[in-house]
Amino acid sequence: LANLLNVLNSGYMSPEYAMGGAFSVKSDTYSFGVLLLEIVSGMKISSPQLNMEFCSLISYAWRLWEDGKATELVDSSIAASCPLHEVVRCIHVGLLCVQDHPNDRPLMSSVMFMLEN
Repeated sequence: LANLLNVLNSGYMSPEYAMGGAFSVKSDTYSFGVLLLEIVSGMKISSPQLNMEFCSLISYAWRLWEDGKATELVDSSIAASCPLHEVVRCIHVGLLCVQDHPNDRPLMSSVMFMLEN
């Protein structure tokens, strides 16, 4: 039971599944978006590195995106070795994937297309 609670609180499950048990094809999209943001930022979903103002990596990433400062999310270990426009695209796709409502999230086929093109 403790392991199940840790998974539910970890932030990888879509809000509709974690709160009400509703699963859809867009639930995996949400989880993928979380992983993408973690990879780009070098932080965990509930990282202690986050400022007290933000309860999760997702809210922090959204704030930076809305403020036009998405590049501040990029982990310094990859900033020098990756083209910045590609990293920003990954942030954008990650944020599309973690939208609260499943209907607002893209299908995984669209996510792959966006990342490849």
